[in-house]
Amino acid sequence: MKIGEIASRIGLKIETIRFYETEGLIAPPARTSGNYRIYNRAHLDRLSFIKRSRDLGFTLDQVRDLLRLADNRGSSCTEVDVIAGHHVAEIDRKLADLTALRTELVRSLECCERATIAECRIIEALSPRSRASAAHDD
Repeated sequence: MKIGEIASRIGLKIETIRFYETEGLIAPPARTSGNYRIYNRAHLDRLSFIKRSRDLGFTLDQVRDLLRLADNRGSSCTEVDVIAGHHVAEIDRKLADLTALRTELVRSLECCERATIAECRIIEALSPRSRASAAHDD
């Protein structure tokens, strides 16, 4: 497969595939006499693994580690569990942050008197002046 075909099959941009190659996440593909990259089933599988991992929010370094571990099929999966555990903890932290953000926005909406922008609590909360005065109050 040429790079455009594999990109469309997996749902990646061509530049992203080239980046993964540069980063060493996939083996360099064979080249045609016209110097076109030719990808095989192993490339397709590996790029699908990378895309799925990235879609799930794993960092590039975590994906690199997961690929290294996946390449050593006889090893214990303890290290995979550690990586996944760290990722779950990060997801939980983000969920807590989003929950707090949602609570604050809902509270602001409930307090809204639908007056003018000059009196809008949401605009006020987003304003650099209000953040500066809140930091000053600490």
